[in-house]
Amino acid sequence: MKIALVQLNPTVGDLAGNAAAIVAHARRAHDEGARVAFFAELAVTGYGPRDLLERPAFLDAVEATCAELARALPPALVCLVGAPTRTHDPIGRPLHNSVLVLRDGRIAQTIHKRLLPTYDVFDEDRWFEPGAGPALVEVDGTRFGITICEDAWNDVEVMRGRRYRRDPVAEVVAEGADVIVNLAGSPFTRAKREGRPALMSALARAHGRPVVLVNQVGAHDDLIFDGASLVVGPDGAAWARAAAFEEDLLVTELAPGGPARVWPESDEAAVLDALALGVRDYARRCGLKKAILGLSGGIDSALVACIAVRALGPENVLGVGMPSRYSSEGSVLDARALAEALGIAFQLVPIEPLFAPYAGVLEGPLAALGPTPAEDVTFENLQARLRMTVLMALANRASALLLNTGNKSEIACGYCTLYGDMAGGLSVLADLFKTFVYRVSREVNRQAGRAVIPESTLTKPPSAELRPDQTDQDSLPPYDVLDAILERLVEGQQGSAEIVGLGFDPATVAHVARLVRTMEFKRRQLPPGLIVTGKAFGPGRRIPVAQRWGY
Repeated sequence: MKIALVQLNPTVGDLAGNAAAIVAHARRAHDEGARVAFFAELAVTGYGPRDLLERPAFLDAVEATCAELARALPPALVCLVGAPTRTHDPIGRPLHNSVLVLRDGRIAQTIHKRLLPTYDVFDEDRWFEPGAGPALVEVDGTRFGITICEDAWNDVEVMRGRRYRRDPVAEVVAEGADVIVNLAGSPFTRAKREGRPALMSALARAHGRPVVLVNQVGAHDDLIFDGASLVVGPDGAAWARAAAFEEDLLVTELAPGGPARVWPESDEAAVLDALALGVRDYARRCGLKKAILGLSGGIDSALVACIAVRALGPENVLGVGMPSRYSSEGSVLDARALAEALGIAFQLVPIEPLFAPYAGVLEGPLAALGPTPAEDVTFENLQARLRMTVLMALANRASALLLNTGNKSEIACGYCTLYGDMAGGLSVLADLFKTFVYRVSREVNRQAGRAVIPESTLTKPPSAELRPDQTDQDSLPPYDVLDAILERLVEGQQGSAEIVGLGFDPATVAHVARLVRTMEFKRRQLPPGLIVTGKAFGPGRRIPVAQRWGY
């Protein structure tokens, strides 16, 4: 039997557009000989519609769309499509996260998700009621056991522990499934690049059955979905693989030797693809075609410019250099060289004519507040805010998306200015520590086969250039040390004492932990940040602002 793994990039809320894509791909699958086609979790609405699910009119439209979809699909093709469905039960949540089995012009079965994640970026228990009942779909004598995303992430052996009491994979096997199917809306993270295929392989070996995974692709706000759908044999070997970070239709037999698309070979390459997809879909779905960013000559803005070009094309990206009295000539030259290498437009807007009168006007009022503190950053922050004023003016006039260039290390430590370099419509590097920014930047040059990002940008000491001879290490530990501590504090959830026990300097750990704790208020005001790790600053990390736990 031929099956089709249909890996779509739906738009949240675009019910008509999503349904049209489902029908078009189903017809292609039918023409290529598929008997059954699998679509991802919540394919009709896109994952995830969030509080659109609280709107009765939206749910009415979903129901009408699903009924029309069943009639429009090829009648000889069995299609499994993800959609929310009403429970019609006064007790519990009003909805299920469901898979509709569409055959012969009708909705023949409805299967509900059993495990509802409520950790990190997930909050499905807010809207959905867990399902129960049989989850088998029989097609030409083959029994497919249907699970929905999280349902497959609870095997006690594979996951080395369990978050839930139920194991839906074991349940469908006990019901008599010949093939385990997982229809997913599983966001990309660096760990999942290898971890998700390894999980499916382990499940196939544990239960002695093929596993079919179909995952959504595309980006919705801060979440990026990599697709990377696959078929795994009972021995854990990959039988077929769909593309990563792009739409794909994979028609294959349930046997070895199916199509195998090329996946990114490294974390750096995968993150580069992920961020480009994130920028492209965010801009497109917000109705924007162009992007603007400040080009300082530093590594962060250089990498964001490269990602913007991949996402939108060089003709749609504007880089703006905004030197101050403290900017080095080398930084301006590096920014211009990068723009030329990328083929993007570049404007130079010096901020000294803005900064000087501001500083003059503020001199008296600031002096009236008393002596200048030893580590005063007032005029450093003023420069950052003037730069954002310039960028926002250009973005407004060009109807362009302003891309924020801050990295995770800076955001963690508050090494950024409110209403200054924290501004923007999308934060591209918000989940990349500084050391990883360098690794991805070198991947850009490796793929290009030339120094798109100037070597001087990659090798000079990082600096905000907001005062004479400034470097980041004036007030922060070296980035290799800083990031190692931050990774344990933020992503590893380790405490300061535990980190010191690993050999880190106690004073350095205490300093970094204090910065992370006291800068929480800044992070609440960040633009949406693209997520590529298991613990990003954003909706998946809910730390109180006014609290005294010291990490």
